Amino acid sequence: MMMILLSITQNIRITLKEMKKYIIIMTILVTAYAFATDKHPVEWYQNQWCRDHNGQTDIIMPDQTTCDCVTETHAIEYDFGKDWAKSLGHALNDRFLTGKRGGIVLILESPDDLKYWLILNNIVTQLKLSIDTWKIENFEMQHDI
Repeated sequence: MMMILLSITQNIRITLKEMKKYIIIMTILVTAYAFATDKHPVEWYQNQWCRDHNGQTDIIMPDQTTCDCVTETHAIEYDFGKDWAKSLGHALNDRFLTGKRGGIVLILESPDDLKYWLILNNIVTQLKLSIDTWKIENFEMQHDI
């Protein structure tokens, strides 16, 4: 085993020039990611919306998953538009575990996210799921003058 390890480490030789390239690439990727992140974290929207609807946040379910918000009538999941499918799965599980009506608050941060809202609602309607949906639109529409 020691011979294999020595053989591998001998083959991994990175020059200083190559190392600088990797550092520059990683810096660019990290910077790009920082600018591409969401306007606010999901929890920011969750806390405001849940509080406004007299709910409790981050409730631990019997299967050790977490329901984002539980109100008197609903078990609600919050996600960004691109995560619509994940929110649907969580909402179904939360509904099953609480016996309450399922809910999804979909957070739309750009006009392009409206497609996810339409997909989600089409599935909920076509499958006649006991899930209510709400959207938070955190963007301004661009108008041509």
